[in-house]
Amino acid sequence: MAFIHDDFLLTSEPARRLYHECAEGEPIFDYHTHLSPRDIAEDRKFANLFEIWLEGDHYKWRAMRADGVPEELVTGDADPREKFLAWAKTAPHTLRNPLYHWTHLELKRCFDIDDLLDEKTGPAIWERAQERLTSPELSARGILSKFQVKALCTTDDPTDDLAHHRALAESGCETAVYPAFRPDKALAVDRPEIFVPWMERLMEAADREIHQLDHFLEALRKRHDYFHELGGRLSDHGLECCHADFCGDREAAGIFEKARSGKAVSPGEHDRFASYMMLFFGLLDYEKGWTKQLHLGAIRNCNTRLFESLGADIGCDSIGDRPQARALSEYLARMDHDNALPKMILYNLNPADNYLMAAMAGNFQDGEIPGKVQFGSGWWFLDQKEGMEWQMNALSNNGLLSRFIGMLTDSRSFMSFPRHEYFRRVLCNLIGGEMARGEIPDDYDLAGGMVRNICYANAREYLGLR
Repeated sequence: MAFIHDDFLLTSEPARRLYHECAEGEPIFDYHTHLSPRDIAEDRKFANLFEIWLEGDHYKWRAMRADGVPEELVTGDADPREKFLAWAKTAPHTLRNPLYHWTHLELKRCFDIDDLLDEKTGPAIWERAQERLTSPELSARGILSKFQVKALCTTDDPTDDLAHHRALAESGCETAVYPAFRPDKALAVDRPEIFVPWMERLMEAADREIHQLDHFLEALRKRHDYFHELGGRLSDHGLECCHADFCGDREAAGIFEKARSGKAVSPGEHDRFASYMMLFFGLLDYEKGWTKQLHLGAIRNCNTRLFESLGADIGCDSIGDRPQARALSEYLARMDHDNALPKMILYNLNPADNYLMAAMAGNFQDGEIPGKVQFGSGWWFLDQKEGMEWQMNALSNNGLLSRFIGMLTDSRSFMSFPRHEYFRRVLCNLIGGEMARGEIPDDYDLAGGMVRNICYANAREYLGLR
């Protein structure tokens, strides 16, 4: 039997029935990705297996470094085929890492390849993939159609002109592609080398001068309006921890002026300014009925040597252990008290915070929008079988799993859509196992309806997008 078979990860009869009858055929709504809108707009054709599979994939880069692969074959200038063969040699050593599952699921679903990837099979797999890559179903848009991706959101800076999103909206692309507003650099007043040039780009994008805080806020509001025009309905923030040391307009204006002049502000000033801005961004989202995503807990760019030579997003980030509860509670409470709390998805990176996040989400439901504050899907280091089960168990024990909006890829790779299948198999195995043990009713209308909704309908209805 092939490693990836029809009942992969499904260990009971109810699990198999739930998956094949209720989950397998559901379309995909991938509401948080890092895919390139340009690749979709231009319907990129991938020249080789490196381009479609390894380019930008810091999960694989991280594993290759751990396996002793030189950087030249990871992110360097080596030939694409040689880089792929280096990955093929590493693949067997990822056994019990989620990469082993993902690798073979993606080979099976994208290329119908059942062989286990290793040093011996690598050359033949490269050749077989090269033949298949000429097919229209493996272009950027072809893949979206192949995996029934009805809608997806990219992750975009406020200064982005969104030209590719505009082109997509006018192109008749079968998949709806929406921008998501990611204003992290607006908080970078502690790093003038980032903040000052970014503010200059913001001035150009908003077509206005920025001399004081009011101008800064007006420019950001203008860009938020522009994202809304092009279908944007989600924002996103990547924060080590929530900010809740609130200050008034005068102090925020003084901190802004200091940063605008190129001076680094103190840690305390940064926290107060970030707290001020996060309330502002929350208000923008609330006014337009958007959903705000908070990704909390990553320590980024830990390896300063590689960061200085290669930059960010190269596989050198980690799980943080900052306290999250108090500041997150105060941030949510402040917006709720001001009647300005938008729909919210909370993602944590530290598994120790699972129950914290699930319980915190329950504090701010409003009795009107089902699951208004969501405990989001297992993220990054928790985006694997065990992490998914932990997240769903914490949510089930503290909230309503039935209102969960399900899986996202958070990926830069067009070959990552089988991760939705992976999540659905884990979900069905979890629920089906409890049905088999008599822990929940043997009722396929009840359990199957919940599974279908988690796979697709809940996200579509919650986000208000087609």
